[in-house]
Amino acid sequence: MRFRRLCAAALLATGTLLAPLPASAAVSCQNVSYPVRIGLTPLVTSLETMAGRLCVPDGATTVQVLIPGGTYDRTYWDVGFEPSTHSFTQAQNNAGFATLALDRLGTGLSSKPLSTFVTASTQASAAHQVIATLKPRFSKVIVAGHSIGSAMAMIEAGTYRDVDGVLVTGFTHKMNYITVVPVLANMIPAGLDAGYLTTMPDTRYNAFHKPGPLVPGAISFDESTKDVFAATEAVDTILLDTVIIPISRNITVPVLIVVGNDTHFCSAGLPLMGSDCSSPEALKADEGQFFPSVPRLDTYVLNGYGHSINYAPNAPDYHAVVTSWANGI
Repeated sequence: MRFRRLCAAALLATGTLLAPLPASAAVSCQNVSYPVRIGLTPLVTSLETMAGRLCVPDGATTVQVLIPGGTYDRTYWDVGFEPSTHSFTQAQNNAGFATLALDRLGTGLSSKPLSTFVTASTQASAAHQVIATLKPRFSKVIVAGHSIGSAMAMIEAGTYRDVDGVLVTGFTHKMNYITVVPVLANMIPAGLDAGYLTTMPDTRYNAFHKPGPLVPGAISFDESTKDVFAATEAVDTILLDTVIIPISRNITVPVLIVVGNDTHFCSAGLPLMGSDCSSPEALKADEGQFFPSVPRLDTYVLNGYGHSINYAPNAPDYHAVVTSWANGI
């Protein structure tokens, strides 16, 4: 077992892939919900509900808590279009890991407070409260995110230090505002109040998938399951998860960063307008300064796709990298 983990670590560091472990146990899935308290101050709080989908293979001792990005809910982690290729949860469950794909507050089956109460830090606090309930059952917890969900995962890990690993996907500390701002500008109000936003119809390919291939079935599924995000979630994402005040400096557990050819976060040669994602090594060199306290930082670049990498035709490649990394924690 030690030899296998050492090999996995070496292959991950060089960008070489390992195939997912074969399925060896039945998987039990159920919709779950957790009471969480949120508020603008510790003295003024409201009781909300964070919902998700918990899938547990027999004998699983590690759970991956998955936070989706803006305008996505739990379905990002379990894409229904060609799930054998695109479902992250299915891949991790087949490898023996439990998964809890969350609906951020304001999305999916989670409660929908006023948008002004919903920030990245609020979402991180809610995830922390959920993680506390998982500890007795699972010996290890990995918190994972996509896009703004990765910002929340880093806030959670850096603030509460209650997890054993952090998976960051579709996010770096150097946001490319040249491409991000137009995406935000094209969003429209949706949900409980005007502070909740979603994408305009038929804009998701350009916003989240380009330069990947335009696969009608994938884009149709993404459009049909799109959700919202609160504009206030972006405020402390920018403050705490970019070069301004990187809370990732407080993370003390292994971190894996995975990006595609993502124009929102990758822009080699333009300072502060994206990280260097030209190779895993370049990405590690660029992002390493923001993780001074981690025992290990691994990076991987999934070539051929844009921001929402679970929709990539080669998504199983990155799913396998995550499996190898998680096995080494």
